[in-house]
Amino acid sequence: MEIIIQPTPEAACRYVAGRIASLLSAKPAAVLGLATGSTPVGVYRELIQLHQRGEADFSHAAAFNLDEYLGLAPEHPASYHHFMQENLFQHVNFNPGRTFIPSGQASDVSAACADYEAKIRAYNGIDLQLLGIGGDGHIGFNEPSSSLSSRTRLKTLTPRTREDNARFFSSPEEVPHHVLTMGVGTIMEAREIFLLAFGQGKADAIAASVEGPVTANVPASVLQFHPTAKIVIDEAAASRLQRTDYYRWVFDNKPGWQR
Repeated sequence: MEIIIQPTPEAACRYVAGRIASLLSAKPAAVLGLATGSTPVGVYRELIQLHQRGEADFSHAAAFNLDEYLGLAPEHPASYHHFMQENLFQHVNFNPGRTFIPSGQASDVSAACADYEAKIRAYNGIDLQLLGIGGDGHIGFNEPSSSLSSRTRLKTLTPRTREDNARFFSSPEEVPHHVLTMGVGTIMEAREIFLLAFGQGKADAIAASVEGPVTANVPASVLQFHPTAKIVIDEAAASRLQRTDYYRWVFDNKPGWQR
């Protein structure tokens, strides 16, 4: 696990977008794992700008999203299908046949989840997975107590997560209780992971994930076991960490080709 502290969320998003563009340049058919919510929007904004300048080509890439609300149609304004179209897909040149999001309207949820896992395997796994983190340390919609070896499946949201996500709906009552989400085990199979977190509200979760014990009660803490996980955070999200001087020293003294 590498901790990369940037001065602002904007700087952090530029850094991650640059790494994604570099991957696409080196491997045009790269498989990206994408996230939703407010945190990755800045990354998508930077990727759109890179694409418009001819510095990011998605035409041969594939994308798998982390999750979707159960019961929401793709055209629902709060669905993650809609989110991805609005914030990335319609602005770049992904082949629509190579972008995948769990189906919130699956009639057989177990079969849909198994099929999603099979599609990821058919694409030889995810090269780079983008993650946010909940205030309670969840990744994807793997709530605290989720199995650290879990696969794509149905999950029940905690009241806290539903409250946090209510801002995307007309009323708190509209927030679904259930989602389909990649499991922790699925996420951990990505060859490289970038987790982003911004603001004081994420500081406790970052401290617990980076410097606390590995525990299912803080699902993001499992990233301590990932060989190439990178935690990209702003100053506020880093404020509860104890070893920030060391993390900065490591990043500042990396060879240029590794940064």
